[in-house]
Amino acid sequence: MGFHMHILIALLLGIKRNWHIFAGLLLGIVCGIVFPKSQYPFAHHVFTFIGQAFINIIQMVVIPLVISAIVIGISSIGDNKQLAKFGKKMIFYYAIITLVAVSIGAILGVVIRPGDGAREFIDADIAAELQGVVSGMLSDQQSHIAQIFLNLIPQNPFHSLALGDMIPIIIFVLIFAIALSKIGEINRPVVSFFESIFAATMKVTDWIMYLAAPGIFALVASSVSSFGIQIFSGVGKYFIAILIGLLIQFVFVYPIMLKVFSKVSVSKLYSAITEAAMVAFGTASSSATLPLTITCCEKRGISSKICSFVLPLGATLNMDGTAMVQTIAVLFLTQAYGIELSMLAIVQIALLAIVASSTCAGIPGAGLITIALVLNGIGLTSEQMVEGFSFLFALDRFTDMLRTTANVTSDAVVASIIADNANEINYELFNNPELQKDIV
Repeated sequence: MGFHMHILIALLLGIKRNWHIFAGLLLGIVCGIVFPKSQYPFAHHVFTFIGQAFINIIQMVVIPLVISAIVIGISSIGDNKQLAKFGKKMIFYYAIITLVAVSIGAILGVVIRPGDGAREFIDADIAAELQGVVSGMLSDQQSHIAQIFLNLIPQNPFHSLALGDMIPIIIFVLIFAIALSKIGEINRPVVSFFESIFAATMKVTDWIMYLAAPGIFALVASSVSSFGIQIFSGVGKYFIAILIGLLIQFVFVYPIMLKVFSKVSVSKLYSAITEAAMVAFGTASSSATLPLTITCCEKRGISSKICSFVLPLGATLNMDGTAMVQTIAVLFLTQAYGIELSMLAIVQIALLAIVASSTCAGIPGAGLITIALVLNGIGLTSEQMVEGFSFLFALDRFTDMLRTTANVTSDAVVASIIADNANEINYELFNNPELQKDIV
């Protein structure tokens, strides 16, 4: 039996084990088609309300979970040399996955040229004006990257906490947790406090996940009700480019990473995280999916030490799916406006997409907001490209679902590789579905 057939069977087995979530996905698609927003606005509002309520409920545990998980993860490692080793490996693996993702996105954007199909809908005068702007900018570029990184350092961590600004929160918590790990046993009261928060948060997560099927049903129904299927006629090549790119990540990049750097079976891993992947697809939020991602990995044999250290950081910083989609989206916009880019400019777009994706909040729609950072690198703003952005926003929910599933899967891939390298996987549990505990 072929390798990829093993992956398909693993996914089908995971769907069978979680039929209620899959049923919610299918029923949401059907109801979205039957109750289009234009004809049944009340039904659409009901779908949107239920879906947003589900996201709000699950997101309320994200910040306490991230903070407590990082503190526990770093303090539980104990040995600072081991901490540094895990950290370096995590950065190395995340960097490889993301660089490959933006490279694939850039190649597909150049070969498929997804923006050509939308060019007829763009105002010719505006397109000509923007072509001149980009031409001038590329000849005399100014970098804003230093200021972007400076803004990531929290001046007031409590202010960042109140705003839910995840990157500054992560930076502060990392520094604080490393400091705790260096002060010895005197840190026990504080660490015990965060252990209690983590345990309580995970218990709340267990309760919330009973709402997964109706929540995902409502989110999918709302999306299909709003956009229908006719939207793909104008931006079909854009969607196809994203679909092909993410499929390459799932079928080739992730399995190769696992094969080269570990002995983890890709079919077993994909089966283990099926629930998290489905929730990621339904919610389009890696942050909202984080509690379930941790639960899936821990209950299937990956060490809590690794999960609590790698996964929260991955949910915030590792956005390979988002980086790929942003690369394709910016190339779509430039092609739609007839802007010709040099190879150096395309490389710059790909690198800026990595920065933009790492500053992107793990919530629906955030990827399009941070595209402004990438556009700024070639002298454009999102306000100048309103017509082009209307196409992106029309498909944003669907692309969000796909890229979030990739983000969550790559987090689990890196966590499993690091756990394998550190002998922190219970393979008897990981390889035997009969011993694994139910998630939902």
